[in-house]
Amino acid sequence: MEFTGKRNVLRTSLLVLAVSLLSTALLASGPWQVLGPDGGDARSLAYDAHNPDHILLGTSTGQMFVSNDAGRTWSRLARLGGDDYVLDHISIDPQDSDRIYVSAWSVSSQQIGEIFRTRDGGRSWETLPAMHGKSIRALAMHKGDSKVVVVGALDGVYRSKDGGDTWERLSPANSTDIKNIESIAVDPKDPNTVYAGTWHLAWKTSDAGANWQHINKGMIDDSDVFSVIVDHDNPSVVFASACSGIYRSENGGNLFTKIQGIPFSARRTRVLKQDPANENIIYAGTTEGLWKSTDLGKVWKRVSNPEVVVNDVLIDPRDSKRVLLATDRSGVMASTDGASNWTASNHGYAHRYVSAILADNRDASTLYVGVVNDREYGGVFYSHDAGQHWFQRAAGLGGKDVFALKQAPSGMLVAGTNHGVYSLERNASEWRPMNVLLLESTLKTPRKGSRKAVTTTTFQKSQLESRVNDLELGSGRWLAATTSGIYSSTDQGKTWKGGEILAQIDFVSVRADGSTVVAATRASVLVSNDSGATWKLAGLPSYVVSIRGAAIASDGQIMIASREGAFRSADGGATWEHVGNGLPGKDITSVSFDPTHKRLLATSDATGVIFESRDGGRSWQRGPDSGFPLRRVIVIGGRFVAATPFDGVILQPENESISAAAEAGSSE
Repeated sequence: MEFTGKRNVLRTSLLVLAVSLLSTALLASGPWQVLGPDGGDARSLAYDAHNPDHILLGTSTGQMFVSNDAGRTWSRLARLGGDDYVLDHISIDPQDSDRIYVSAWSVSSQQIGEIFRTRDGGRSWETLPAMHGKSIRALAMHKGDSKVVVVGALDGVYRSKDGGDTWERLSPANSTDIKNIESIAVDPKDPNTVYAGTWHLAWKTSDAGANWQHINKGMIDDSDVFSVIVDHDNPSVVFASACSGIYRSENGGNLFTKIQGIPFSARRTRVLKQDPANENIIYAGTTEGLWKSTDLGKVWKRVSNPEVVVNDVLIDPRDSKRVLLATDRSGVMASTDGASNWTASNHGYAHRYVSAILADNRDASTLYVGVVNDREYGGVFYSHDAGQHWFQRAAGLGGKDVFALKQAPSGMLVAGTNHGVYSLERNASEWRPMNVLLLESTLKTPRKGSRKAVTTTTFQKSQLESRVNDLELGSGRWLAATTSGIYSSTDQGKTWKGGEILAQIDFVSVRADGSTVVAATRASVLVSNDSGATWKLAGLPSYVVSIRGAAIASDGQIMIASREGAFRSADGGATWEHVGNGLPGKDITSVSFDPTHKRLLATSDATGVIFESRDGGRSWQRGPDSGFPLRRVIVIGGRFVAATPFDGVILQPENESISAAAEAGSSE
C-alpha cells in the first residue's frame, strides 16, 4: 500500500513552515546567553559518517543539539515539534550528510508523533506526510542503500525506498500482534529482512512483509523488546534486549538464548550497539549502567557507575576507544579509553529543569539554582562568575529534588525539597536538615473545687517530611508551603509549627508582606491579615485549578499566576479580576514583585516575553523576548536572568533595546 501524500500538500506545507519557524525562532534567541548549569537528560546520538566529529543529540523535549568537535562542546540546532516530543532516534544518511531523519513521539499524547527530515543539514526541517501523526518509536536505515528507511510505529511497520518521499506498510493492517513497535533492525545484506521488537516479543519478515515470523523461542514470554541489532559481518547473529534480559541468536532469530552475567536489576536495556570497526565489541545501555562485551556477547562487564541510566551509545568509527553515552540526568558522558573511565561532556548542553534561581545577597555575581529530576546529579548548583562556570553543591541532600531556594540575611541558603527543608551555612560544604516539627496538643483537666478547667499545652517533636514547594524568609518569621500544610518558624528554621488551614493541605505558594500572608493551593487562595493567626478563603473563580504562584505588590494588590491566566485582587482576596490587559490569557508560570523598581513581573511557558506592570497589575507591558519558554525571572545588575523549563538559566544581553532596568536590583 503506497502513501504518496498528494492529498496533504497544503497540510505538509504548513507543517514545514511551522517547523522552520520554530527552528528560526530558536536560533533568533541567540542574543540571550544560555548560562547552564550544563547537563541534564540526553536521549539519542548520531554521527556523520563523512565527519564523525559532527554529532547530533536529541532530547525528550523536542530540541536538537549539534557538536562539531566530537561531542566536546554543544550548541542548539533546532526545535522539532512541541516541548513534549521525544526525539528517540536520529539517522544521518552516510551518502549525503545533509539528509537527516529524526523519529519522534509525544509524551503527553503518546499515540501521536512524526518523522522529521532535513535535506540541508538541519537549517530547515519538514514532516513526512504519510507518517504524520503516527507515534514513531523506532527508525533504521539500510546499510547498503540509505534510501531504504524502515520505521516502527504504534500501529505497525512502514518502509520507504525513496528516502522518505513515499511509504508502504510492511506489517498487516490492524494487526493484533505486530503493533506497538519499540525497535527496528534491517539485515545489512538484505533490505527485505526486517526485525521488529514490540511491547510483546519480536517478529521478523524475510520478504518485505509478505509473511511474518514470531521469533520468540528462547525468550521469556511477555517481554518488551527495546532494541534489536544484527551483526554487520554475520547477519545470522542477532541480539535483542528486553525487560527480561539480553538475548542472542545465531540463526537469524529462530532460537534465542539469554545472555548471562548481567544482574536481573540491570536488564532493562534500552539500547544495544555494536562497534562499527570491531564486530566483537557490543555495548548494552541499561538502567543500571553500561555493560560491554569484547567477544560478541559471550562475557559481559559493567564499565560505568551503576547509577547511570543509559539511553544511547555512540562509538567513534575511527577510534573504538572513544565512546559517548546519552544518559538520564548526567547528560553526555565520554570515554577515551574504551569505557574504562568517564567524564562529563556537556559544555554548551544545558537541559535541566530549573525550579529556583537567586543571586547571593552579598555578591550579585554569585548565582544559585535548584533543579529537579536529576537525583545525585542535581540538587543545587552555584556560580561565582555570573553563570560562566557552575559547580554542584548537593552533599547532604541525598539526591532530593529542590523546589524552593532562598537565602537568609546571614547568607545561609535554605532549600525546600521533596522531603523537607535543608540549610547550607555560608562557606559550608554540606546541607543539613532542619525539619524539627512541634506538634501542639491541648489538654483540659478539672480543677479541684472549681468549675474552671486547667488548660495545659504541650509540644511533641516530629519530623517535617512533606514536599516543600515554596519558602518565604522574613526577618522574624519563616514560612513554608508544603503538601501537608503551611508551617512557620520563629527561630530561623530550628523548629516549625503549623499544618492544614481551613481543611486545605497541598500548598504550592506562600507570600508575606507585613501582616498580610497569601497562601495558595492549586485551586484555592487563602489570605491572612494578622500574620497567620486567622485565615479566610478568597473567592477565586472555580475554574482556576492550576495555580503556579502568588505575589503581593507594595500597595497590597494580590496577584495569582495560573494555567488559567493571571488574577488580581485589590481588596484582600474578596473579589478577583482575570487580568488580560497586556498579559496572555492563560499559561502564566510566575508572578513576582520587584521591590527595587516597584513593579510586578510575569512570565509564561507559552512565550519568551517578560511582562511588566507598574500599577499593581492593572495593566501590563511587553518587555524583552528571550526566545525561550520561561518559568520565573529575577533581575541582577539591571539585566533579567530567567529560568526555563528545559534549558537551564538564561541571561539578557547587555545591549538589548528593552532594558530590564536602568539601575541594579533584584527580585524573587
